[in-house]
Amino acid sequence: MTPPKKDRHTALAWNILVGASIFLLVFLPFRSASVPSPGGDFLTLAELLPTGIAYTLGITLMSSLAAIVVGFAAGMGMLSSRPGVRVAVSLYTEALRGIPLLVLLFYIYYALGEFFAVPALAAAVFGFGFCYGAYMADIFRAGVQAVPKEQAEAARSLGMTQKQALMQIVMPQALRTIVPAIGNQTLGMLKDTSLVSVLSITDILRIGNEYATRHFNYFETYTYIALLYLFLTLLMSRVVQTIEQRFNRG
Repeated sequence: MTPPKKDRHTALAWNILVGASIFLLVFLPFRSASVPSPGGDFLTLAELLPTGIAYTLGITLMSSLAAIVVGFAAGMGMLSSRPGVRVAVSLYTEALRGIPLLVLLFYIYYALGEFFAVPALAAAVFGFGFCYGAYMADIFRAGVQAVPKEQAEAARSLGMTQKQALMQIVMPQALRTIVPAIGNQTLGMLKDTSLVSVLSITDILRIGNEYATRHFNYFETYTYIALLYLFLTLLMSRVVQTIEQRFNRG
C-alpha cells in the first residue's frame, strides 16, 4: 500500500532535517577547532554537552511521568460524581494554566525555598509535572469520554466494579486517543526544559550560556544549541510516532 502523499512529504522533511542536523553537529566543532579564533576552542562545547543532554532528557522523562500521574488523577477527578472533587480539580487546572511555567519554577525553587530546601532538580520536575498535568487532565478526560458509555455499562452488568471497568475496558480503548496527545505534550516539554537553566541546572542551554559568556562567540554557540534541540526533538517525534502506530495497530 502506497503511503499518503502528505506522509511521504513529512518523512522526506524529517530525513532531510535529521541528516542536516547530524552533519552540522559533527562538522561545526571540528571546523571551529581547525580555524584559530580569539573566542576559544569551540570543540570544548561539544565535549561538555553530553552532561547537558543527560540532564535535559532526564528532566523530560521524569517530568513527563509526573505529569501523566497528575493528569490522570485530575482527569478522573473531572469525571467524578462528587461535585466537591470536580470543583477542586477545576480550581487546580484553571490556576496552573494561568501561571507561566517560568514563574512557577521560580516560585517553587525560590519562594518556597524560603521555608524549606527544594533541590533544583526536584523543583524542575514538580514544576513541569504540575503545569503539564493541568493540560493532560483534559487529555485523559476527553479520552475516557470518547469511549461509548455502553462499554462501561456492559462491563458493570457483567459484575465488574467501576474501577475494574475503567482500567480493563475503558482505558485500553481510550489510550488510542490519549497516547498521541501525551506524546505531543512531551515534545513540548522537551523544548521547555531549556527554562530550567535559570535554576542553575547544567542542561543544554545552561552549558551553552556559560560557554558563550566566557568565549564571546554567541552566534556559533546558540546555533549549535538550536541544532541540538532540533535533533533531539526530531528523534523524540519519531519515537512518539512509532508508539502511536503500535497503539493504532493494537
